[in-house]
Amino acid sequence: MASTTRPIDARGWIFEVEDLDAATPTWLPLPGITTFTHNPGENEETADTTAFDSDGQYEQDVMQRGATLSLEGQYRVSKTTPDAQDPGQNYVDTVWAAGLGTESRGNIRWRHTTQTSWVVWEATVTPGEKGGGTNEKTTWAATFTKCGAATTAAVV
Repeated sequence: MASTTRPIDARGWIFEVEDLDAATPTWLPLPGITTFTHNPGENEETADTTAFDSDGQYEQDVMQRGATLSLEGQYRVSKTTPDAQDPGQNYVDTVWAAGLGTESRGNIRWRHTTQTSWVVWEATVTPGEKGGGTNEKTTWAATFTKCGAATTAAVV
């Protein structure tokens, strides 16, 4: 019997960050992404609940859930103004990554082109390394760490 499911292309994922300084809600695309990793078990904490009556079997309860989203790709600049970094990457690098305390949190959302809703996180960001070799493009990376529960939003 033929399967009724199909794999999806990794290149169909869309990632955006919210510019919290904008007068109206503004989501900035993050272009140039070549690879991503969503780790839904990052920062998970458990409590050992093994007791004498566990009959020698390990037991635990999850006490904290966490997750990270790591994006890697190419450092992007404007085609018309080469010294102007892409707005989404620039927001992550110069505004969000510079924040401390409550200012260190922002919003990221992502979805696949086949999906009708966004996954939305309030998160902190850790900027990644930038670099490259003689015959390479400059790289760009960032890791987002979820704060609180994820939400969803309809694609409009």
